[in-house]
Amino acid sequence: MMNRPLLLKDFAERAETVFARQLVVGYRDGERHVRTVAETIERARRLASSLHRLGIRPGDRVATFASNSLEHLELYLAVPAMGAVLHPLNIRIHRDEIRYVIEHAGDRVVFVDSELRDRLPAADTLEHTVTIGPGAGLDHETLIADGEPGFEFPEIPEDSAAAMCYTSGTTGQPKGVVYSHRSTVLHTLLQCLPDQYGLAERDIVLPLVPMFHANAWGLPYASLMVGARLVLPGTTSAPSEIAGMIAAERVTFAAAVPTVWHGISQLDDLPDVSSLREVVAGGAPLSRDLLTRLDRIGIPAIQGFGMTEVNPLLGVGRPPARLAEGSDEWMSARLSQGRPMPLVDVRVDDSVGGELLLSGNTVARSYYNADEQNSDRFTEDGWMRTGDIVTRDHDGLLRLVDRTKDLVKSGGEWISSVELENAIMAHSQVLEASVVAVPDERWGERPCAFVVRTAGSTLSSDDLRAHLADEVAKWWIPDRIEFVPEIAKTSVGKFDKKRLRGLADLGEDVAR
Repeated sequence: MMNRPLLLKDFAERAETVFARQLVVGYRDGERHVRTVAETIERARRLASSLHRLGIRPGDRVATFASNSLEHLELYLAVPAMGAVLHPLNIRIHRDEIRYVIEHAGDRVVFVDSELRDRLPAADTLEHTVTIGPGAGLDHETLIADGEPGFEFPEIPEDSAAAMCYTSGTTGQPKGVVYSHRSTVLHTLLQCLPDQYGLAERDIVLPLVPMFHANAWGLPYASLMVGARLVLPGTTSAPSEIAGMIAAERVTFAAAVPTVWHGISQLDDLPDVSSLREVVAGGAPLSRDLLTRLDRIGIPAIQGFGMTEVNPLLGVGRPPARLAEGSDEWMSARLSQGRPMPLVDVRVDDSVGGELLLSGNTVARSYYNADEQNSDRFTEDGWMRTGDIVTRDHDGLLRLVDRTKDLVKSGGEWISSVELENAIMAHSQVLEASVVAVPDERWGERPCAFVVRTAGSTLSSDDLRAHLADEVAKWWIPDRIEFVPEIAKTSVGKFDKKRLRGLADLGEDVAR
């Protein structure tokens, strides 16, 4: 059999012919812009040509500091296809962290949205800063205008780096993960399988997850591969605007962190979103209460499970076919993290409480230039420690119990912060809840709950404890409950437990 390298450029070159007339939609400053796939890939070729003229060669890192836009998509295509390495920067982290990541990665060029230019720090490794949109100096459109429309994407080894993403750095400095062409092509094929995302040409895909967050969960490449229409929302973030975009574009598939779907589920006047065949909630566990609410308003949701280190999808909470729809077991399976994708091996280390270990073609084998972290996270026999505590049932479904760092060890026994959070959020007057461990002289640790009440609620700590008495073991019930107006989130929309632990350490009344 022939043995050709698996390269991302193959998706672009095929789409250029097979899906040439398919549309790509992008929003910028409230305006809708449309291009065909053929136009998009021609612009990517021109961009690659101009980057080559600037001295960018295979292996060089090209950073982006931008929202989900048509221009960002062109970079997603041009940079890996020319053999360089795409590095989307997290636009929500502190300037010092951004500078650290740029210099640690060795980025030579950065493309930045004009409205974000003031937030981008100077960095020693950067040779060129290219503005997307109006601005002084070198700009994106000039590079495209000056480039060659027929620039040939080179043949390179399939294990060449295609992209790199950094973890959000909730513990210590962010860590870099480098994706190869081979791993990304395989991940793209796998995530489109019917029991994963099941994407097809008929779909209209809206990635609300930022393009800096683990390659937008792979959706730009997956959409290009199958020929689906891609809708890029720009800076749109208000729940009403997102719902309006879904309705106007007749979106069939969308992906976002649970907080986005939570906001949409709270809308008083939800537009017609009946075009949705499925939405993915990922990045944090999906609660039963939110899933039930989405069902009630006609938004079919699944839970996505993954991490930056696995390209990033590992599985989705799709119930086994044997289960009767609507049954308790079926509902429980929807709340699971699902079965691992093919070509990924799973091991559960019971010696540390059930930690999930992974090995496979879409799994990182090390962090970039991070020897200390590598010794902690990667075993000598080639497995990656995820830090997730899981169970695995007879159907192969993984269920997340907690993160190793978030478990509460009280009196020598473990309390799952995830399960306790879900029990709290099952109360009708609770919008959000997050649980962290706090030191306790008698028990070692006890759970502290941060809770956001619904508008107008007068829910008290005693009311909530009475509710929990029917939901969890008595010794799980928090002695300390802090009612807060909002819960701090990380740059990718997860509960920021690092900050919550700091608040808890400051005293009983600080967060009220």
